[in-house]
Amino acid sequence: MTNTMPPAHWLDKPYYSLNAYLKNTYGHKCYKIALDAHMTCPNRDGTLGSQGCLFCSAGGSGDFAVSGNDIKEQLQAGLALFGKKQVGRHYIAYFQAYTNTYAPPEKLRPLYVQALEHPCVCGISIATRPDCLPEPVLRLLAELGRTYPDKFIWIELGLQTVHENTAQFLRRGYKLPCFETAMRKLHMLKIPTIVHVILGLPGETPRQMLETIDYLNVWRPFGIKLQLLHVLEGTDLAVLYRAQTFAVLEKEEYLAVLVDCLTHLSPDIVIHRVTGDGPKKLLIAPLWSGNKRDVLNSLHQKMRLEGAFQGKNYCCSIPSTPPPPPS
Repeated sequence: MTNTMPPAHWLDKPYYSLNAYLKNTYGHKCYKIALDAHMTCPNRDGTLGSQGCLFCSAGGSGDFAVSGNDIKEQLQAGLALFGKKQVGRHYIAYFQAYTNTYAPPEKLRPLYVQALEHPCVCGISIATRPDCLPEPVLRLLAELGRTYPDKFIWIELGLQTVHENTAQFLRRGYKLPCFETAMRKLHMLKIPTIVHVILGLPGETPRQMLETIDYLNVWRPFGIKLQLLHVLEGTDLAVLYRAQTFAVLEKEEYLAVLVDCLTHLSPDIVIHRVTGDGPKKLLIAPLWSGNKRDVLNSLHQKMRLEGAFQGKNYCCSIPSTPPPPPS
């Protein structure tokens, strides 16, 4: 164990939340503005496939992105949503929809620069795939990091699971060594990485979900998003669900798995998400997840009652450096 109780800088939560990280860094809460850079994905344009990942909606997981022709217009639309609320002076420009490095650098540069140059933006977070980070794009990211040293650049990678059979079922489209190569390159460039993990994938046991957490403890990403599996309208996952080929987690099942994952996760990793948002107009199951406030309150209450917190069961013997490159 690394701690006996949560540290003060977690701000009274039993895990190191993104909100705590941002308040410690900027002195106040920061909000994300989800953007649509009008990209596609190799799993949709025919390069790897045309149907997308099994769980991915028609919006390319960007169902909450604001509308607008360009990034400046979308940022202004996003800011307008907050109206006159006193929500702080900094916002994160979140390139969310589809694969946001899947284009030549000459197309990507103006998109990223429009966001980085906005006076209210403290940094950008770019959702992508590990197989869509070619050297020219990595050089662009490193260059922008030097050009805008007062703003951050985060990369978000969709791993979902460490288990190859599940990844193949999901039509993820890449194998684990591809993820590892991307992580090494991003680490060398000192680009913080946030890894997406889905809990409750069909066929995976709680032990297998925990194995994904143990794997990420070795890599020590900057952040992690723990996403409950949502079944959304218009996805192939919805077809399988309606055919009763698998069941989604009940609320208490999910909370038990989530607490287990959090307690085994390194306390240095920032928790960017613990449940996720399924658009209510698309959400088929689990319907209980639509009440996000209830889910969070139930999680915090359960962890308090159990004396649980992030890293409580983290094993110090886990290597602090990633494994060597595959031969």
